[in-house]
Amino acid sequence: MILLALLALLLLAAAFDARLRVVRYEIVSDKVTAPVRLAVVSDLHSCAYGGGQRTLLDAVDAQKPDAVLLTGDIVDDEMPEENAWTTIAGLAEAYPCFYVTGNHEWWIADTERVLRRMEELGVTVLQGECASLEIHGQSISLCGIDDPDSGNSDAQLAAVGEAVTGDSFTVLLAHRPERIVSYLAYPFDMVVSGHAHGGQWRIPGLLNGLYAPHQGLFPTYAGGRYDFDGTTFIVSRGLARESTKVPRIFNRPELEIVDILPV
Repeated sequence: MILLALLALLLLAAAFDARLRVVRYEIVSDKVTAPVRLAVVSDLHSCAYGGGQRTLLDAVDAQKPDAVLLTGDIVDDEMPEENAWTTIAGLAEAYPCFYVTGNHEWWIADTERVLRRMEELGVTVLQGECASLEIHGQSISLCGIDDPDSGNSDAQLAAVGEAVTGDSFTVLLAHRPERIVSYLAYPFDMVVSGHAHGGQWRIPGLLNGLYAPHQGLFPTYAGGRYDFDGTTFIVSRGLARESTKVPRIFNRPELEIVDILPV
């Protein structure tokens, strides 16, 4: 009886474990001649990660990325914003940072203020644009679109998609994973999204996610890596913790590290 109780306690501890974890992916491409490391920070929702956000910032620093991709819902529309801006200030001081909006940033009464603050802190805001990142003597193209709640995402996707030349490794930052079919209409080498929160509840090995916004029950793209012909799709399980009304179960918050490696 005591053993069963201990096992139950261990199971509960594992189920509700909300410690940050680092998840790594590797992509091999003939479009790079030297390794490139990208960190993906998504769906922070202004949540706390230690004093001065050091738990998250130290985790990023330990990985030594070449750049940080911010794929939306960094600032929450209901939570106090301080944790979000502390995180952004720390990241932008150390790394090139590239940001696209999520739906919650469009639910804030003054979205333009958020965008201006990002730029003031040194973040490149992508709204239907592509930026060139020079790393180790090579050029990586980073394109981004606003969340659909902006009302502009379709036109922005067409603009960045038609600008892809295929010469350099090209990444699309787009908050919503359920729109992957639209993204695949263009020749992006990698697409990075968030929004799904890992399906909130998971059963490792059996169920990747129970429910995700705009995908409903048993979402196809709850979190992880999905490979399509010529495109690698990375869906972050995000960093939201205390901002959610329903706790994460077997679904630890994630910092993703993507290594793009030469053939």
